[in-house]
Amino acid sequence: MSNIYGGDEVNSVVLDLGSCLCKAGYGGDDVPKAIFPSSVACMDGAGADGMEVDGHPQSSKRKLFVGEQAVNFPRENVEVISPFNKEGLISDWEVTEGLWDHIFKERLRLNPTEYAMMIAEPSGNSKECREKTTELMFEKFGSPALFMAKNAVLSAFATAKQTALVVDAGHEATTVINMA
Repeated sequence: MSNIYGGDEVNSVVLDLGSCLCKAGYGGDDVPKAIFPSSVACMDGAGADGMEVDGHPQSSKRKLFVGEQAVNFPRENVEVISPFNKEGLISDWEVTEGLWDHIFKERLRLNPTEYAMMIAEPSGNSKECREKTTELMFEKFGSPALFMAKNAVLSAFATAKQTALVVDAGHEATTVINMA
């Protein structure tokens, strides 16, 4: 498969990790292909040989269960956690890696090295979060290209507006942004 980075035919994956739901799909599609909870079920070191995301071993002392069925399945000694802090920024990068890994391997069934990534980020995202996201996408997942855009900008562009008052009412917070 050849990647084209100019013109209309761009092989890209769009990722939006929200505080409640993860949404993922292909650039140009009208709706996401995968929507599932951002929270994961986590089993700490006792009883877990290493982090395992949907049957794929990882390097950690936690075992993560990702996806709606996995999170809702009753297990002993499991805690449901979110990768986000109170400000809505990613604070648990191991869980974030698990979510992205689940998207690529289980939901979209694709090789991330063959697709450009577009990631929707919160309007108040920090420089450190952007740097860590970039590092993971290039170094761990091997993405050939990455574009990060603010949620408000993407909302305005989705309605073909260059200027807008965007009200984003999310699971944990509501933001109002004037794009003049």
